Amino acid sequence: MASWFYASEGKQQGPYPEGQFRDLIAQGVVRGDTLVWSEGMAGWQKAAEIPGLMAGGGAPPIIPAGGPPMMGGGSYAGAGSAAGGSLSVDFGILDFTWRTLVMLIGSCFIIPIPWLFVWYTQWIVSYVRVPGRPNLSFTGTAMAIVPWFFGFIVAAIVIGYIGSQILSTAFYIVQIVLYWMLLKWMIANIASNGQPLGLSFTGSVLAYIGWNLLFAISIITIIGWAWVAAAQLRWTYRNIQGTRREIIFRGSGLGILWRGIVAAILCSFIIPIPWVYRWIMNWFASQTELAPRGAM
Repeated sequence: MASWFYASEGKQQGPYPEGQFRDLIAQGVVRGDTLVWSEGMAGWQKAAEIPGLMAGGGAPPIIPAGGPPMMGGGSYAGAGSAAGGSLSVDFGILDFTWRTLVMLIGSCFIIPIPWLFVWYTQWIVSYVRVPGRPNLSFTGTAMAIVPWFFGFIVAAIVIGYIGSQILSTAFYIVQIVLYWMLLKWMIANIASNGQPLGLSFTGSVLAYIGWNLLFAISIITIIGWAWVAAAQLRWTYRNIQGTRREIIFRGSGLGILWRGIVAAILCSFIIPIPWVYRWIMNWFASQTELAPRGAM
């Protein structure tokens, strides 16, 4: 079923499922002269110009074929558009500092970690800017990960008490599986304008375990970890589904390596940490691009 967007005071609202969108029409929120768009349309059109849309029932409206809509002279691509571009992220240093301190101090008490993690993730995601996806947010709740987290804590205590090397190795694999589950959960809970994007992570758990083991082994080479990290990030992005656009990481292993070295040196002085963190995040975001599927 089609999802719909409408323009209000120059800003895009949506996406809305067709049933909910027709309710907006019935309520007078969307009028005949309101600009609307749905995936597959060539551009924004007045609602009254789309056959069957304003009737409030009957057959679905006819959606013309074509490219993505543009608003404000092309400065804004509609959600779900095939337009490309790089991500960006920015946040205030003071905001980052106090939130990070709260996160670190609170984590010392163990129990609050799921709630702190969700709170911190919601803050970070809100500062990520994605072309064609306004007002990004994270909708996951702490209670969804509480069973995983406390199950992990109990297992760690038990295995530590037993002291078995075989169990410790098995627990390491279980830990990677939990990270895979966490990644899937986080991607599935990304929203735009308060509406879930319907994203999913389809990478297999065996492949994820393999990448993590390869990364652990690459640490021995001193510098090889950077190239493994770049390759794993590309694999991760390729396996994010639910969007018309491919997510591509353009960064190189060399780019990750020298930035990692600089970051380690600067962070040893403590005070520069917030600026270093923002610098690293900005670079990774700038190297993450959206492109029409099949463009590569």
